[in-house]
Amino acid sequence: MSSMVLYFHIFFNISTSANILTNFLGSTFLLTIVGGFISDTYLSRLHTCLIFGFLEITGLLMITIQANSKKSQTEVCNVSRCVEGGDAVVFYTSLCILALGCGGVKGSIAALGADQFDRNDPDGGTAVASYFNYYQFSTSIGSLVGVTAVVWIALNKGWQWAFFTGLVTAFIGFATLALGKPFYLLQPLATSPIVRISQVIITAIRTRNTNLPENCNELYEIDDKEREASREYIAHTKQFRFLDKAAVLRVVTSTQPQRACTVTQVEEVKILVRMLPIIASTIIMNTCLAQLQTFSVIQGHHMEPHLGTWKIPTPSITVIPLIFMVILLPLYEFFFIPFARDITGHPNGVTQLQRVGIGLFLSIISMGIAGLVEVKRRDQALKNPLEPISVFWLSFQYGVFGVADMFAMVGLMEFFYKEAPSGMRSLATSFALLSLSFGNFLSTVFVNIVNAISEKATANKRGWLQGGDLNHNKLDYFYWFLAILSALNFANYLYWASWYKYRSYVKESDDNLYR
Repeated sequence: MSSMVLYFHIFFNISTSANILTNFLGSTFLLTIVGGFISDTYLSRLHTCLIFGFLEITGLLMITIQANSKKSQTEVCNVSRCVEGGDAVVFYTSLCILALGCGGVKGSIAALGADQFDRNDPDGGTAVASYFNYYQFSTSIGSLVGVTAVVWIALNKGWQWAFFTGLVTAFIGFATLALGKPFYLLQPLATSPIVRISQVIITAIRTRNTNLPENCNELYEIDDKEREASREYIAHTKQFRFLDKAAVLRVVTSTQPQRACTVTQVEEVKILVRMLPIIASTIIMNTCLAQLQTFSVIQGHHMEPHLGTWKIPTPSITVIPLIFMVILLPLYEFFFIPFARDITGHPNGVTQLQRVGIGLFLSIISMGIAGLVEVKRRDQALKNPLEPISVFWLSFQYGVFGVADMFAMVGLMEFFYKEAPSGMRSLATSFALLSLSFGNFLSTVFVNIVNAISEKATANKRGWLQGGDLNHNKLDYFYWFLAILSALNFANYLYWASWYKYRSYVKESDDNLYR
């Protein structure tokens, strides 16, 4: 996806192209909520993947057709926008359909895979953690092929053939998923999470003057025979006691029975509330990731692309963190986890939140390195434009962030899946991608704010990131701004991670799965 910033540069200038890409990625990850919600409530996760997979293929087909019509256009755009009329309609429509399709698939496919393991079995619980490592490994392999082979096709054969390659591979994946239908374990559908959450909040507000019983066992709960197949019992916790008022039995009138939400229903809301600070604390890291997918790619365009006799295409620069992830994920699975398990006694070596914290810390280092590398690149470019520094210098910031992403993203997906109520696992797993969405949108906001403020504050009245010539911009200032912000965010994360209480698991019924 990051290589698309150069394709967008045919239609927009540098700053707008970066914003278009981050908005597109942000929309894609935001729409994972749609896929997660639908697959938990209305359709199985498999059918959700297939329907949104069809939309993804449709979006790729539209982009391929438009790229083919622009195959003779190689000049980049140096004004705000170079696309008008019908071309603009096709451009934005295809991106919207592609974002919806990709988001829907991403919001349900990870949980579909994790559902194939028995969480009641200790080995199954450990297997879920391994599954998310393998899931990230497989997506890294796919991205690796995308930023090497597909980028080579784009630069040597044309963008239309690059998008066509993506179209063919997406169709193969779609067909493979569909053929596996008879073999998947599918979770039963649940009541809408929105309905259940709303019931708790509204009931708690209505009964805000009700006194809580001293014994939590007096709160309302149903027995296993009355419970939906998709629901598991969740034990009462002492956090957010005001929500417990929704589970206090009360008489509405003398002729109506007592009404209340169950303890399990209340605890589901508590779990989601506890997750919110964790989600918020990872947004800044994903804002940093957005810079490596946009401005760092543009940096590489102004650097010496040769490593010996091998020329690295500019859009392929993002291969560096992917290589780190492809190498380190198996090492993490087979060496780090057993080693850490012997020390900590934890089945997965470290907890999910500890893993995320390591990723957040490394992202600070990555942004600091990015600022230093940009200073070196710009100084050399201004001193001797004919002898730019090697693109290899970008490998430091990309490499560190690749390791950070390996820890944080996999840790987040496992955390949300394991902690989520049984009827909200797709929705909760998409929270990890929701953080990516907000990070990309926040990147756009930061770019616009930084440009607006620096334009007024500088003597030349030009924003840090506004100029068409990167050598006269202040990208290093922006990187350091993000490094400082990431450090503050890391401190904030440490507070919320230490505050968070992991849920206690209760064995689920064997009837909760069907083929």
